Amino acid sequence: MRPFQRLLPRDPRDLQIAFLASFLVLGVAFLRLPIEPWMPPLLLTSTCAVQWACERVLRLPSSGFRSPLITGLGLSLLLRTDAVWVPPLAATIAIGAKYLIRIRGKHVFNPGMLGLTTCILFSGHAWCSPSQWGEGMALLAWFAVLGLAVVSRSFRTDVSLAFLGSWVLLKLGRVLWLGQRPAVLGHQLLVGSLILFTFFMISDPKTTPDRRSVRIGWGIAVAVLAFVLQHQAWVMNAPVWALLLLSPVVPLLDRLFPASRFTWPSGQASPQGVVAVPAPAVRRVAPLLVLPLLVLLHPAPALAFCGFYVGKADTQLFNDSSQVALVRDGNRTVLTMSNDYRGPLTEFALVVPVPTVLEREQIHVGERRLLEHLDAYSAPRLVEYFDPDPCQPIYPMSKAASAPAGAIAMRSSAEKKRDEALGVHVEAKYTVGEYDILILGAKQSEGLETWLRENGYRVPARAAAALQPYIRQDMKFFVAKVNLEAQKESGVQHLRPLQIAYESKKFMLPIRLGMANAAGPQDMIVYALTRRGRVESTNYRTTRIPSDVNIPVFVKSDFGKFYQDAFARSVEKEERRAVFTEYVWDMGWCDPCAAQPLSREELRQLGVFWLDDPRTDSLGPAFRRGAPVGGPVNVLLTRLHVRYDGAHFPEDLVFQETSDRTNFQARYILQHPYKGTSECSAMDDYRERLRDRRIKEAETLASITGWSMQDIKKKMGPDGDDVKSPRPWYRRLWND
Repeated sequence: MRPFQRLLPRDPRDLQIAFLASFLVLGVAFLRLPIEPWMPPLLLTSTCAVQWACERVLRLPSSGFRSPLITGLGLSLLLRTDAVWVPPLAATIAIGAKYLIRIRGKHVFNPGMLGLTTCILFSGHAWCSPSQWGEGMALLAWFAVLGLAVVSRSFRTDVSLAFLGSWVLLKLGRVLWLGQRPAVLGHQLLVGSLILFTFFMISDPKTTPDRRSVRIGWGIAVAVLAFVLQHQAWVMNAPVWALLLLSPVVPLLDRLFPASRFTWPSGQASPQGVVAVPAPAVRRVAPLLVLPLLVLLHPAPALAFCGFYVGKADTQLFNDSSQVALVRDGNRTVLTMSNDYRGPLTEFALVVPVPTVLEREQIHVGERRLLEHLDAYSAPRLVEYFDPDPCQPIYPMSKAASAPAGAIAMRSSAEKKRDEALGVHVEAKYTVGEYDILILGAKQSEGLETWLRENGYRVPARAAAALQPYIRQDMKFFVAKVNLEAQKESGVQHLRPLQIAYESKKFMLPIRLGMANAAGPQDMIVYALTRRGRVESTNYRTTRIPSDVNIPVFVKSDFGKFYQDAFARSVEKEERRAVFTEYVWDMGWCDPCAAQPLSREELRQLGVFWLDDPRTDSLGPAFRRGAPVGGPVNVLLTRLHVRYDGAHFPEDLVFQETSDRTNFQARYILQHPYKGTSECSAMDDYRERLRDRRIKEAETLASITGWSMQDIKKKMGPDGDDVKSPRPWYRRLWND
């Protein structure tokens, strides 16, 4: 036996526990995973307790606690919930099913998978965040190596590699068929939940087929079904659901193709009838999986807001920032788009991919003031507190539309023939306010690009490459041409936002097209309005912006510059690959309120169509505390901020609605010192605490903005005299 193999534990489950525990600890410590501190202990305790109870009730000999520990750690990594009763429920289902759902003495479902999916389906308070790990290549490669070690020790390398290899090939084929860049494939494969599924869930030796050749075919079948669910049915976390659907087939396969059943070995002799992949073979296969990922990570030039501008003549237009209100309930979406652009106000058009042909009634012109109100209500903010007189024991107090439609002239027969030759079909035409609307279908990207050029528009370079993936997915193109004469007659000084409504399983924003005419990185603010809970991205890491920290009082006069630098630094810390949550709150109330919540009428104009549904009052009066009379109820606002470019955001944004209604806001605290002349013994203690507080405020400001301590000390004025040098790390840790 090789020296390395002697170091490995005799029971493969010990290695699996170490693997999952390290994944959990490093994720919480370095990636700030949104895992409540009470959740892992509760899950581990629950899984062990349920197994102990099942063995006592069924009078079975004790099998130890390795298996429930593995299940509890796996659920800690994958399950997200806002209810404390969900983890014990998941643990009960996961462990109980091992004893209750058995065929010929072998349990059917992977315990962690069954607990996770059952809670998502039936609890209404559970979800999975597949992209919470980000795309750290070194970290994910390390866990992939550990995963290979785990499955090789449990003689299930074959099924893991069969699934992963098939998944990579299917994804590669789709990327090539859509004409996407190789970086897209790298982005889709560098997902922490995929590693967990491959080396922890599908490789469970107790729920996979006994015969090796059948296991390989079964792993391929799981990959194929997951691929179909994800890209045809738009199912999130598709591999997990594919495993759930195909697990009941395993007992039938074992009956048709019998082989020796797996048992956890006390030593490492391979069970009879089970062929293990030898360690040298694993070492030969691993580079074949890792090296392509390294190639795919190499950034390539990219052509990303919901669409791109195409301007006539030599007009240079830039799409640097945009705001989107996204109302979502079930499969219904109302999208309000407001874009900033630079350049002369000549005629131009906005091209946006949409999943279906839009009817006239689905297109409206919105009001800019609604997005301005959303921005004022949810924007990052300052709050102020004032220290009381230390000589008096007083608690501190805080201070805190639719325009009439017209007809568009019919196109000539010659123009129609030319359209057909280019593979472009005008599906519908409308006039809405100052916009002339066309809904286009296309068969090829070059034909659509040529059509736009021949109709007088200067299309951005490489537009055909950006259009191709949408055409391959049979999406339509919403072209809103601005008629400046009609705008002038209407008396509107600025272009009003466009609003479209549609039904689709796809909960996404097409940002890739907007990169075609971007001068650099772009910013997008997404105001997601939902009935149920917080919205997060499923294909990019979603994290909270740093908040609820004390900063020096001088920031009050320079808050705009402060937040710009704080956001830019957060973007860099996340390697420019994250979506940031800036605000989550029920629209009916706020604390503190930077602006009044939107009224019912304003929300209706944004497309919140469930306000008159009796279910909106199901949460009762406690939910509506602080709401203005006649104000909205049961509308949760999530404000997301993303800075993106082609190199770091190769895919469109895909979202999911969670059941999490936990309030959050980007809030920064100014603590004004006491300015009075009182003198007492408590004053000396107060002055010492004040000095420490000022040092900590300066260090916090430097940490979240990148500003130099010298500049911060200068701006603090006399208060900066306390900030002579950074405190030793051990003192900062102690005080923090």
